[in-house]
Amino acid sequence: MRVSSVLPYQNWQDCGPAARAAEDDGLDVIQCPELANDPFIPLAFAAMGSTRIELATSVAIAFPRSPMIVANLGWDLARHSRGRFVLGLGSQVRAHNERRFSVPWVAPAARMGEYVRAVRAIWRCWETGAKLDFTGEHYTFTLMTPEFSPKPLGLPMPPIMIAAVGPHMLKEAARHCDGVRLHGFNTRKYLEEVVNPGLEKELAASGKSFEDFEVTGGGFVVAGPDEAAVKAAAEKIRYRIGFYGSTPQYRGVFDAHGLTDLGVRLNQATRRGAWNELAGMIDDDVLDLFVARATYDKLPDAIARRFGGVTDTVTVDFLPDDDARTRRRVIDGIKEIPGRFRGYRTSWE
Repeated sequence: MRVSSVLPYQNWQDCGPAARAAEDDGLDVIQCPELANDPFIPLAFAAMGSTRIELATSVAIAFPRSPMIVANLGWDLARHSRGRFVLGLGSQVRAHNERRFSVPWVAPAARMGEYVRAVRAIWRCWETGAKLDFTGEHYTFTLMTPEFSPKPLGLPMPPIMIAAVGPHMLKEAARHCDGVRLHGFNTRKYLEEVVNPGLEKELAASGKSFEDFEVTGGGFVVAGPDEAAVKAAAEKIRYRIGFYGSTPQYRGVFDAHGLTDLGVRLNQATRRGAWNELAGMIDDDVLDLFVARATYDKLPDAIARRFGGVTDTVTVDFLPDDDARTRRRVIDGIKEIPGRFRGYRTSWE
């Protein structure tokens, strides 16, 4: 199993040293989300401070950005990291697209699949010199001149992953991407019965398998040096589960466990503005459906039970005071868990 962590993106000066430390700890991936910040620039600093670790956006919001803009950013990061960049894209939800970004919300899953194909068409033009001639339902790219064409990378095509929750986006990920970034609001039962069977079917139809398709996430990891630290971290995740569970689009996960009524009550609480009630509605039994939680000495076993065989990469966050030996021991233990993913199979053809 592969292990990732989150870049300290709030301070660019910390990004290079943090990437090098993550590399020294044996982490496979360091990622940068898009919240109140840009997800690409911190990875540039991380690229300059490291030599081995993968660098991933997790995820960049796609639709407010033209595929051409994202292609440029991804190209530069791939070049300056010497092929270590992984482009992670997400659609966000309708309200944020329309009301926060002022962009239309049209056929998000199909549009995302087309977006990925468009980025690849642009990259292929730059690498191989092929004519840029991409015409889709949502995007058209037919003009590229030498002045605006970066030099070929001479490296494998950067992998692309998309964030997915529902069946339509999962299908697009399996058909067109090199991996999928699953939402944390997932349980092992939902992964085994809904997510992975759907992915397996579409991967087979596309001539792929889980050996060359990375499944990232699908739950939460809560850890610490002692029970008090684990409990404190779990309380933060308890609220997040309540928050995500209040979203009707994610209701299917609750449905799989006969918890539909809980999702309805959480949604009603948010409509009343009772955000402070959400965590209290998530009891320990529900929490443990979504979380692998344990002290560091027991964490690899907890992750194996929760994620083993259903996902390939998990994200683990350590405390600032944790020593390097502890971090390395935990990471090495997780990496011993058998996994399906063997590597990306990207091609310029």
